[in-house]
Amino acid sequence: MGIINDAVDFVWGGIKDVGCYLLDNLDLVAFLILAFIAVLAALKVVQDKEVIHSAFYLALVFLCVGFVYFFLEAEFIAVVQLLVYVGAITILFAFSIMLTRRYIMKKGGDSDE
Repeated sequence: MGIINDAVDFVWGGIKDVGCYLLDNLDLVAFLILAFIAVLAALKVVQDKEVIHSAFYLALVFLCVGFVYFFLEAEFIAVVQLLVYVGAITILFAFSIMLTRRYIMKKGGDSDE
């Protein structure tokens, strides 16, 4: 019975140590969450079938990169990233996608026309 109690105490002590480490380094936790979101959004950019959805996932990637610049204490670069890439480039992509003509292919390979 003593071995089981020692094992439980060892595991519980490890969990407490990890919890204390994470609470002491909240910026690391926020960065890891942000990086995870950015990687998932980048994968969705190349994986999604809808082009407009890919453009908005790309905006999410740009947004995450801008927030990473804030973590690096490069506020000017972060603001420029948010304004230029998230604001201008993504909207340009969205408008160009919405304004171009989209051909819908039928099963036989013939277009709509």
